Amino acid sequence: MLQKRRSKPNFSNRLLSTLLNDEMPVLDAGFHLKDLFQASLERFILRLPTNFTARRNFLPEYEFGRPAEYGDIVRPLARSYDGKQIQATPPDRVVTWQYLGLEFRAEFWDDLVLKECKPSPENQTFMVVAVYDPRFENPWLLACPLQLSGADTWGFYHDRWPIEQLPLASKHMVGVERQFVFAEASCYRFPELSLLAGSMLTYLAATLPLILTGFWDRNPKRTPGRLRRWLGRTTFSDLPLASSGRIRKKSSVTDHFPKGILGHRRSNQPVLT
Repeated sequence: MLQKRRSKPNFSNRLLSTLLNDEMPVLDAGFHLKDLFQASLERFILRLPTNFTARRNFLPEYEFGRPAEYGDIVRPLARSYDGKQIQATPPDRVVTWQYLGLEFRAEFWDDLVLKECKPSPENQTFMVVAVYDPRFENPWLLACPLQLSGADTWGFYHDRWPIEQLPLASKHMVGVERQFVFAEASCYRFPELSLLAGSMLTYLAATLPLILTGFWDRNPKRTPGRLRRWLGRTTFSDLPLASSGRIRKKSSVTDHFPKGILGHRRSNQPVLT
């Protein structure tokens, strides 16, 4: 969670050393496909940016001029550049399935390599899947070196979101996404404490009564962000626990300390020469 972008190849190497045979790593768009191949990961599902492009692992048919050395460019999703519309590459195959009364569609592009790779049987190939969910406007663009079905690919990445809830609450709600630590103990202790705080915030938001942002809030939800905003404008004296009396009796002796205005009055200290 606190890794910098340039250290993510090291994270891929650690992931490879701890990955079990029945586990599938599911990664977000912050990782690069090239780094995963350099780490010799044989199975994974990676979220790709919408402007991702790759190449075919075979040469195009010769027409005229200098023979091609690279495969054709594959662009899964259309995009615009400099005011011009760039068309998407037609998919190799299309699969549809039903789930919860909704119809999903997956478009596949098979036998792809990175843009800088020339066609070779030794290249590590992968497939790109564009999953269209009718509940969302934009599709998920996923990459996987295994030949999975559209439903399996969608299911793997869909299961990532419940796991992502605690880091999401820790980084964005608690506010530790910009905290960088370097000591070896802090690199483990700080993420653990942030995950604990994020899990407590998520649990309390799910169990406490609904919190309204304002009179305009017609459909409130139990989210950690609402609870964090409410706690941000609430003092400890406003909580019901604070008005129920003394919480804990302080057993230390404080009679020798000055009280009231004498407690914070400053006095001139003697200057040592």
